[in-house]
Amino acid sequence: MENSIKISPLGFREYDARWLYEKDINLNGIENLGKGLGTQIKNHTKKDNPRVVVGHDYRSYSEEIKSALKKGLISTGCFIEDVGLSLSPMVYFAQFNLNSDAVAMVTASHNENGWTGVKMGIKKGLTHAPEEMNELKEITLNKKFINGKGKTKDITGFQKIYIKDLIEKNKLNKKIKVVVACGNGTAGMFAPEVLKGIGCDVIELDCELDFSFPKYNPNPEDLKMLHAISKCVKENNADIGFGFDGDGDRVGVIDEKGSEIFADKIGLLIARNLSGKHRKSKFIVDVKSTGLYLKDEILLKNDCKTIYWKTGHSHIKRKVNKEKALAGFEKSGHFFFNKPIGYGYDDGINSAIQICHLLNNQNKNMSFIINDLPKTFQSPTMAPHCKDEEKYKVVENLVNQVKEMKNNKIKIDNMLIKEIITVNGVRFILEDGSWGLIRASSNKPSLVIVTESTSSDLGKKEIFNFIDNLLIKTGKIGKYDQKI
Repeated sequence: MENSIKISPLGFREYDARWLYEKDINLNGIENLGKGLGTQIKNHTKKDNPRVVVGHDYRSYSEEIKSALKKGLISTGCFIEDVGLSLSPMVYFAQFNLNSDAVAMVTASHNENGWTGVKMGIKKGLTHAPEEMNELKEITLNKKFINGKGKTKDITGFQKIYIKDLIEKNKLNKKIKVVVACGNGTAGMFAPEVLKGIGCDVIELDCELDFSFPKYNPNPEDLKMLHAISKCVKENNADIGFGFDGDGDRVGVIDEKGSEIFADKIGLLIARNLSGKHRKSKFIVDVKSTGLYLKDEILLKNDCKTIYWKTGHSHIKRKVNKEKALAGFEKSGHFFFNKPIGYGYDDGINSAIQICHLLNNQNKNMSFIINDLPKTFQSPTMAPHCKDEEKYKVVENLVNQVKEMKNNKIKIDNMLIKEIITVNGVRFILEDGSWGLIRASSNKPSLVIVTESTSSDLGKKEIFNFIDNLLIKTGKIGKYDQKI
């Protein structure tokens, strides 16, 4: 039986675990992952029978994977509290609501069908950091397991508890017409009900659960999904459109005219809306996000501070927690609200709710609200293929190249590089505030490219062309998922 255990080391990523199911991991491998995670939880909590909340998303194979994971956890002595079909934020919420010791959510999030994975955490509101992932990898691959006697129980009806918690504290006093798009992913079971519950007039788009994802991948950065939402918003004269990813921790936004608003700018609008009531707050944003936060007049007037940090839900969550920030925002659509607005973790539905509050408070169309911001020209997130075993070295070399270019006064779009941020890959900032980013993806064999010009679409493309030429010269880059 030992020979039948399949678990690729590459699946242990920066802050969660993801594999192509059966190609890179099998059920015996998942069971060993459960043994490794159970051992890690016991080592951290110092408890013989730590309580672990477990849930799964709506992929065809997620339930059998969850069963194998639970088997491994139980063998170490963990007491399982299974909340069933879930969103990732519902599992995080359950840890607070049930006062459990740890969480394990079976999901591959927005990755395509065929992928599986686990998002996990021990401290409430936080998911594994790179150090904990490396520790889990070492325990699992070296089979340093603790034996124990655990058990499992089903927590029935927990979906309703989670939905009720979101509705009760977020009632609107104005009817807002919203398109809710879920790409046939798990969020379809939750988002329409919650938004109806707070007082929205909801138009559902692809909310029926279908694990084959027949139209497009549930990913609010996917242009196919965004275009479908845009069409539906315009056809129904809706006030706003929301797109949720596969496990419900991210949201994408379309205004009433059908135009996409990138999540980092939505984050800035929410930060502005919150800053009046919560003066001297801190906000954490990822390195893919717009540069507008640093010089925003309203945030500065309200003595708020913005800190740019590493991309990745786990990195931002931890930074929000450490800095006691009011909120954190990622360009990918992960938003993190600390008390009193949330529990510190990312919840796409709560993010949509905060946007509804923004519309409610301002009493303006979203296109008017966004026009209050200085105009910039942003690219979508682009992901050229790069092997997992090569991507970090490729980025390291590119960081050094960009530093040399700055020192040698090389111009990009006729401008010098003014500043370089290297907390996560390399973000180079030009004289007028325009910028480009190159980093390694945390969860797929790819790089991540983003550009923003303060002056024009052409400027945005010039910065991208500069980056693309650098990538071509490496000889290590494959096809992009999308390009400008």
